[in-house]
Amino acid sequence: MKVAVFSDVQGVLPAFEAVIEDIDAWGPDTVIMAGDLINRGPDSRGCLALFDRMRRERGWLPVNGNHEVWVLSCEHTDPETEGEREMRRFTDFAWRQVAPIADRLRDWPDHLCLHPPGADAWLHVTHGTMAGNRDGITPKTSDDSLVGKLPEDVSLFVSGHTHRAHQRETQGMDVVNVGSVGSPFDGDVRSSYGRFTWQGGCWHTELVRVPYDRVRAEREFETSGFLEQGGPLARIVHLEWKEARLLIGGWREPYQEAVRRGEITLEDSVNRYLAQL
Repeated sequence: MKVAVFSDVQGVLPAFEAVIEDIDAWGPDTVIMAGDLINRGPDSRGCLALFDRMRRERGWLPVNGNHEVWVLSCEHTDPETEGEREMRRFTDFAWRQVAPIADRLRDWPDHLCLHPPGADAWLHVTHGTMAGNRDGITPKTSDDSLVGKLPEDVSLFVSGHTHRAHQRETQGMDVVNVGSVGSPFDGDVRSSYGRFTWQGGCWHTELVRVPYDRVRAEREFETSGFLEQGGPLARIVHLEWKEARLLIGGWREPYQEAVRRGEITLEDSVNRYLAQL
């Protein structure tokens, strides 16, 4: 039995297409998308339409990510302050892209479980952990902090969210983060995903890196309207993609609440933050 799991495409279509080609060459029995297919990138609609085709024609399976939840919430919630409106601009950009086909996003499960035929060795896939789809695992996450956040009676736990490919053994199971297709944060700009093979009575993990056409992806960031319409935070998201490292967290701690309260404009906060990098 062969299972491919990928996560965090984040609207970067050239990366998604390259990973699909690599998955097809490997020939798995099951393919699972572990959340955050959309948002933070130039072509959320293209990624959703392509995944939906893989789902209908090949039986690929979705799992909800925090960005699916966030983008869909834009349909019926309005920002409470001008600062929130500015911070939400790149997500509103994604919502406008996917709105005509938003029904293809609805009712995705938060978790998927499967096991090999005749074997009680469950594989559990979710976007974050059992604590929620915003609770992620990185190489720096301690084993102790994962107590109570992993399911029981599972052989292999697979997640995404943090954009950092990683694997370990803890609590009697293999724990794997498959990283990100569209925007890794581990210094390697190539897409990543996971291959899981049931063989010899146990699961075997392979974390795969896939190069893709980044010149085309850069062009799409510029021509799609993402940078123009996505507001100041889109500049940080774009730089994260270019450098394959997490940056927006460093902006969030000193500036997010101040922008929300109107104490500083989002533009000024981003300019200050980028000048400090």
